[in-house]
Formats: sequence, C-alpha cells, structure tokens
Amino acid sequence: MKKHVLQGTGVALITPFKDDKSIDIPALEKLVHYQIENGVDYLVVLGTTAEIATLSENEKEIVKETIKKANQNCLPMVLGIGGNNTQAVINSIKNTDLSDYQAILSVSPYYNRPSQEGIYQHFKAIAESTTHPILLYNVPSRTGSNMEAETTLRLANDFSNIIGIKEASGNIIQIMNLLAKRKENFLVISGDDITATSSILLGADGVISVLAQGLPNHFSKMINKALAFENKQAIEMQFQLIEAMKLIFKEGNPVGIKALLKQKNICTDIVRLPLVSATENLHFLIKDFLTTIKIKE
Repeated sequence: MKKHVLQGTGVALITPFKDDKSIDIPALEKLVHYQIENGVDYLVVLGTTAEIATLSENEKEIVKETIKKANQNCLPMVLGIGGNNTQAVINSIKNTDLSDYQAILSVSPYYNRPSQEGIYQHFKAIAESTTHPILLYNVPSRTGSNMEAETTLRLANDFSNIIGIKEASGNIIQIMNLLAKRKENFLVISGDDITATSSILLGADGVISVLAQGLPNHFSKMINKALAFENKQAIEMQFQLIEAMKLIFKEGNPVGIKALLKQKNICTDIVRLPLVSATENLHFLIKDFLTTIKIKE
C-alpha cells in the first residue's frame, strides 16, 4: 500500500531529439502521455537520463515546460538539480520555481571525489538553502565516489527536508543498512532497475527507473506486486524483464532506452555527443526481446 506520492514507480524521462538534434517536443509530449496512460506513479524531470549535461539552460526550460503542459498535473513530478559546485547548485535552486515539483533530486558531487564529510557538508549547505523537499542521489558508477549509508543516515537525521534517497550503488548490503537504520518515513528508492524488486521486497519504497518509460504498464505492475509483498508474481515479472534491463544499458544510458522507444514508435534513437546512437546489433536484440516477450502495453 502506497503511503507517499513518491512511492512506487518513478520514471527518469529521456529528452527526445529530432534528426538535427534539437528537442522533439511532440515526442516528449507523447512519452509523457504514455507514462500517464500506463500506470507510472511519478515523473523525474531533467535527471541524468535526460542528457542534462548536453542541454543548454534554455533547452532545460523547454523540457520542463513541455513536460508540465503534457502532464497537466496528472502525476507528481521531481526535478533534478545537482552538481559538483555546491554554490552553483544552491543558486540554481534559489532561481528555480519549484512549485510544480514534489521534490528536488540532487546527485552526490561527481568528479571532485569528496570525502564523506565533504559529501555531508555539500548536502548540508543545500538543505539549509531551501525548505523544499530533497531526494539525495547516490550513483557511484557516475560520480566516482560512494555516499556511504552512514552519511545518508546522518543527513536524514539532521535535516527534515531531506526526505529520501535514490540509491543506485547496486550494493545490497548498503541498501539493507539504509533500510534497517532509517528514520520513520525516510524514503529509500532503488536507482537500479535490476535490483528494484529485491530492494522493495527488503522494504524499499519503489524505484526511479529507466526501463519503465519503455514498458510502463508491465514495470509498474511488477513494482506494485513487490510493494504488496506478492513475491512470487513480482519475481516472475522481474525475470521476464532481466534481459531488457541488461540490453538498455549495454551501450550506455540513454542510448539503449532510446533504441527501445524507437522500436515502440515514440521517438528517435538520437543522442548527443559524446554519446552515439545504438548499433544495429543492439536494435536487433531489443526488437527480438520485444517480439519474444510479447509484453502488451
């Protein structure tokens, strides 16, 4: 049973591009409608999967406005605002209208590789700069450093507006430590499609998913089964999707999910450099999966 609007299946939306690599607004609208119609619980705007690193400030505003209009308040939204320059993150939060968003999703600082104390002080400064709810985001494979469970729990206990974490370490022991020691109502959200079901069966609150935007009906049903502790059904559905979970990350994110979405006629598979579009082989493998699995959306 869901108790919080950010429980269940959140989707880290891509940014669709036209052949000239400009933003494909109709495709983004189509993608949002596809989520609404197929059981997703909330939308994550301008996360890593949106190729935020290659979007201009004006383009970010276009993405936000397009998603807002397409969503029409149907689903809660979370906005990605993070970085490795603490003051720049604070300035961005202060200069952003957050009234449409349930929370900010803020990634642990990347490239600088701060100590645990540095990570704590980074989020302390951010939390003290706003009253808006904050979801921490730990993704060591991208940031180059892991935010340890003790650091996350310290932040959760010290700041009431830090309401949860998207945990993408893939470390099940770390996830269990978070779940065992978290304060009441602190959200632990899986940041990995492949560990989402197992994390939820251990007590996590849901997932922020990449694959779900391509298979929203099946994926959200799987997550709901896990949240209801209908273990057998949830695990069976997870096993059905394991190959897709591996395929969409085979050549990088969002390369793979864009290839899948192209197969479903939602958008092109175009990405911006330094990413390159999916190979013919990956397209073949994804098409074969979709044909074989026969998942209807």
